[in-house]
Amino acid sequence: MKKIPNPIDRHVGSRVRMRRVMLGMSQEKLGDALGLTFQQVQKYEKGTNRIGASRLQQISRTLDVPPAFFFEGAPSFEAVANPPPGPLGFSEDAPAAYAADFLSTPEALHLNLAFARIHDPKVRKRIVDLVSSLAGEDERPAPLASGTPDPSEKPAE
Repeated sequence: MKKIPNPIDRHVGSRVRMRRVMLGMSQEKLGDALGLTFQQVQKYEKGTNRIGASRLQQISRTLDVPPAFFFEGAPSFEAVANPPPGPLGFSEDAPAAYAADFLSTPEALHLNLAFARIHDPKVRKRIVDLVSSLAGEDERPAPLASGTPDPSEKPAE
């Protein structure tokens, strides 16, 4: 039976990948800076191999972020220590894992940076609606806690 990576190791690895991609750095270049092969960097990024404390410190210096950056948004200890009973299917595990995997791709980084440069909230909303429509989404997701009201919604009377 194949061993499944620990969720925290996967999360830390995805954050390493996300930061590396944000900097436009290849796995090979990061590996060279750390004295590793790009294959080892791949294993770290997938969570297949755990990153030790001293290596995490080295990675954080190389990627110019504090070590805590790699744990932001990590699953809670209780969730990892006490997983729900029974096997997880795609529907239970996919949204968070998929989002983290997607956000660490060059396309997602480019999309996020471009979207952030759009200042008109109405245009941003139309883009979200367009992408949701293209994706075949029936319902709008719950609004993010951004502190800015959705311009398309009218206040309750």
